[in-house]
Amino acid sequence: MTIRDPGAHPDFDDARSLDESLPELRRQVDDAPTDPGCYLWKDARGQVVYVGKAKNLRARLRQYVTLQDDRDKIPLMMQVVRSFDYIVVGSEHEALVLERNLIAQYHPYFNVDFKDDKSYPYIAITESDVFPAIKYTREHHRKGTRYFGPYTDAHAARDTIDTLRKVVPICIATCAEWKRCRRELERRPDEAAVANLALARTGRPCFDYHMGKGPGVCVGAIDTVEYAKHVRQVEDFLAGRRSHVVSAVEEQMRDAAADLDFERAGRLKARLESLNALDDRQQVMFSSDVSLDLIGFYREETISAACVFVVREGRTVRTVEFILDKGADIGEVELQGGFLKRYYDETADIPSEVDVDVDLPDAKLLSEWLAEKRGRACHIHHPQRGEKRHLLDMAAANARHALMRYMVRTGYADDRTNQALLQLESALALDAPPMRIECFDISTLHGHFTVASMVVFTNGRPDKSQYRRFKIQTPLTEANDFVSMSEVLARRYAPERMADERFGSRPDLLVVDGGKPQLTAAMEQLSSLGLDIPVCGLAKSDEEVFVPWDETPVVLPSGSASLYLIKQVRDESHRFAITFHRELRDKAMTVSVLDDVPGVGPKRKRAIMRRFGSLKRLRAASAEDIAQVPGVPAEVAQAVYDALRAWDEKAQTVAEKAR
Repeated sequence: MTIRDPGAHPDFDDARSLDESLPELRRQVDDAPTDPGCYLWKDARGQVVYVGKAKNLRARLRQYVTLQDDRDKIPLMMQVVRSFDYIVVGSEHEALVLERNLIAQYHPYFNVDFKDDKSYPYIAITESDVFPAIKYTREHHRKGTRYFGPYTDAHAARDTIDTLRKVVPICIATCAEWKRCRRELERRPDEAAVANLALARTGRPCFDYHMGKGPGVCVGAIDTVEYAKHVRQVEDFLAGRRSHVVSAVEEQMRDAAADLDFERAGRLKARLESLNALDDRQQVMFSSDVSLDLIGFYREETISAACVFVVREGRTVRTVEFILDKGADIGEVELQGGFLKRYYDETADIPSEVDVDVDLPDAKLLSEWLAEKRGRACHIHHPQRGEKRHLLDMAAANARHALMRYMVRTGYADDRTNQALLQLESALALDAPPMRIECFDISTLHGHFTVASMVVFTNGRPDKSQYRRFKIQTPLTEANDFVSMSEVLARRYAPERMADERFGSRPDLLVVDGGKPQLTAAMEQLSSLGLDIPVCGLAKSDEEVFVPWDETPVVLPSGSASLYLIKQVRDESHRFAITFHRELRDKAMTVSVLDDVPGVGPKRKRAIMRRFGSLKRLRAASAEDIAQVPGVPAEVAQAVYDALRAWDEKAQTVAEKAR
């Protein structure tokens, strides 16, 4: 079987069928060790396309070459793979660390990574300096520097630095005077113990010192011991321990007032107000001083977004959003697990708890890795209910908005649609891209209330003005999709309808919901009408696309633009049909149920329906609620209520039989 995917991996043109590529790889896998380690799948050019870890290398690699790994991307990936390497380590924990390093080194095509291949902003403290400075930076690897972040909003990072320096004066690394002082101390390391005295002899005050944001290192106004206290407060603040900073500033303010130094006490009060104003902008989420990250995800077909709520001491200290280069083309577990490895490899700010939306199979291993980085325990949880569940849903909603903004900003949706149409042209052997796609679906309840929907996609997007609904007129005693589909196609493509401008132009592609039998029936009906319209059938089970010119179905890879579009067309036709079916059924059921209730005539029926508006609301009402309708006595209301309960039980029985 060969999977057709124009525009997947760059080397897909060189892909071989699975029957050609797997036998040789299976022989090589048999020689792999059973130790823990990492494996690297490579393409024909020797480039790494996927990196993974394993507790048992041979067993894990064998799952790939025997296609026992049920992830949708594996068949496509294995067509590209030509060879593999592996690295043996001492434990599964070491394999996890190595896996993350290898992914960062090779950026494999099939691994989860950030969509924007750029470095994110950090706030850093140059701890190795005699007088450490704060700085905004995009590098995060210098020895002797502590990093906080990443931030995805550069303005938020800069604003945080500016507000923080108003609260706790500290030098900034861009200050020319701080750089001069740094050079002098590097030339005279023996003067570090009396740095403030040495700098006082040659220093001149910087602008920030006059503004109250600099502590006066440049003129020797502060010694290393006192400056170190400022640095600790800044680091506590950036790590989310803001109560420490508040307490320290309040204590200094009380001491200044006790010493009758009211000018200094006033300055400290202003700093405290700045800090409180910053806290007021944060949403209080928890009554306890919890430290956790809540990570929500939202996926489209080949991209997704992650939103991290960074909660420290019960408050959201920041929200960061990332666009990822994988989406619905991989599973939720792989997507979220891959993001956790990438994100926490980049940041040193690790909480005591990480909440995600799925149960991760290697949650224990990831927790151990995070605990080792943090120096204290860290647990990964999957909240099911309560406040954390609510906030996780909120994070997912923010991820969705982040992804929508990215798609609008980059024109992703338009590019993706154009790609989908071109892929369908190639995969289905069409003469041109299918600019107008029509799809039909049947909805029925054992032959009753049988309806059909027709949905139209123009230029790859839903064209709702062209949607049409049909009531099937052929008498049916049971569900018969073939008869129903033949009728609706005959009506839609009858000469008078084809000439009717209200039905639009001739479609470039007709999509039938179903496999080979449904496709054959549709082709026969079109042939009887003398029409030559390209047709394909989409089977629900394996998402296989059946075409007239080949007995073997075309498999559009999971996550491809073409499969996403054709599934969207099919699902929209199903939604439109089932909505119409339920509408007819509910109207009919409402009439029949109330008509059979003693004491309910046309007048009372109209009054009841005006009061509740729909059968759904009426079914949810109590006998007392129905009795509130003017002109409906209590005994009649009880009779209506009993009739509705009996109807619900009958509908449930029918549904169970249908299943």
